[in-house]
Amino acid sequence: MSSIDSSARQPLFIGQFMTWGMFWFLVATAGACLFFIDGLDALLEAWQLPEYSHGPLIPVLSGLLFLRQLKEVPVNPGPIRDRWVGVTVLLAALAFGTLGRMSNINDIVAYATILWVGGILLISFGWKTGKHFWPPVLHLVYMLPLPGVLYYKMSTVLQFISSELGVWFLKLLSVPVFLDGNIIDLGVLKLHVAEACSGLRYLFPILSFSYIFAVLYKGPMWHKAVLLLAAAPITVLMNSVRIAIAGLLADRFGVGWLEGFTHFFEGWVIFIACIILLFLLARIMLFFQPKKMSVVDALDLDTDGLGTQAMRIRYLQPSAAMITAAVLTLAAVFAYQAMPERGQGEIDRDSFVLFPRQLGDWRQAGPAQKLSAGVEASLAADDYHQVTLASENDPHTVGLFMAWYADQSKGGVHSPEICLPGAGWEIAWLERTDITERLQADTPYEINQAIIQKGQTRMMVFYWFEQKGRRIAWDFAAKFWLMMDGITTGRTDGALVRLTTVIGADENDADAEARLFGVLEELRPPLSRFIPEN
Repeated sequence: MSSIDSSARQPLFIGQFMTWGMFWFLVATAGACLFFIDGLDALLEAWQLPEYSHGPLIPVLSGLLFLRQLKEVPVNPGPIRDRWVGVTVLLAALAFGTLGRMSNINDIVAYATILWVGGILLISFGWKTGKHFWPPVLHLVYMLPLPGVLYYKMSTVLQFISSELGVWFLKLLSVPVFLDGNIIDLGVLKLHVAEACSGLRYLFPILSFSYIFAVLYKGPMWHKAVLLLAAAPITVLMNSVRIAIAGLLADRFGVGWLEGFTHFFEGWVIFIACIILLFLLARIMLFFQPKKMSVVDALDLDTDGLGTQAMRIRYLQPSAAMITAAVLTLAAVFAYQAMPERGQGEIDRDSFVLFPRQLGDWRQAGPAQKLSAGVEASLAADDYHQVTLASENDPHTVGLFMAWYADQSKGGVHSPEICLPGAGWEIAWLERTDITERLQADTPYEINQAIIQKGQTRMMVFYWFEQKGRRIAWDFAAKFWLMMDGITTGRTDGALVRLTTVIGADENDADAEARLFGVLEELRPPLSRFIPEN
């Protein structure tokens, strides 16, 4: 980092150990900690989960990557003219963080924090030098939790791959096994891949390791790309091996062997095995290079002088851009604190316990159904209702399921696209349908219409997301409106509504569709009592 100006070679001290440049940098950093506190809280909460337990190491590793890279940048004693690009980036980070705070989505605030770090580096070094520090800044992404929608979609894909590969390995070992969705049926035991075998628990730390591996790797650029991209398939492969070994132990030695095996094998063994495979892959690629070298020689592991680089903070300039960054960050803190308290308070709605037992010709058949403890915990809804509806005019029943959330900012609705395949149902057909005209509704009414099947059983499904009077089919659109509602009103409540019916052997798809539409028309009038529109 550079000194104050071209004529002064020594930093200007305001105390024995403090320079004015360092002072304004620390002021900006303290202001950022206060402004992005909700995002930091979200990180601490996410790091309690097994998938993100590696999170605390990421800032440390990013710092080491930065100091290693800083060794290649000489101290610049002259003035730096291109700092204001960094101020623009910092302003974008503050705006992004404000959106996250106003919408009560703390993950957005966490993402904005990384943008702020990039901005402060550009201010410190200027655009020409600072832009080259993108690798350590980008690495900070690995400490962040994935958005819930993306996490569950990604998890579902990995679960299916792990299931298929695990079963394939078991069949190679002559173990009788049957795969039903994500449930591996061994006869004596059913392994539910969706609960603990998705591979995500190991994927995120392995991705982080492969990123650092690629940055330190001195081989060709295409080698770096292969090492980075290989992390996901290697992790899923090892997870499939884990599933296969668990199934083999259960088949040969009984279920009692699994508990100890699972705790032993799900942590460091999988992680170390993935690391070994990454090293092996690098060794194979190096073998075909004209210049022969070992994997260790191909890694730049020099850590000498990092402490000296850290002390270069003393040469930070008290530039106008750095002072502006500190003032803007503090102003954002005070401005947000001065805003009136925002919160949705008590939402006026009736509990699903009071939901009508009869909807037109359709009557509730039996008591409301309770979910299992595990499913209920995964659903995490504040109120839900699951019943079977029957009519004297139709031999087939209709399943009604509704889940309501007072606050979706920390999770919220899980799409049936994720839940149904995990329970063994295959989605044969799915499309988003606008039924506004068919229902003669006053506002847009979009639903997802699907046909799912398990064995010989086929079902038709309608489902949609209810948010403040909107009927939304696309889950990403639902998350967008969740953010907009949080910003404009402070409310983040919403619900999922799902209707299902078996397609009988004596009827076609149109018959089942008409049955669900009939129930939907009867469902609309009372629904606003339980899922508020305003």
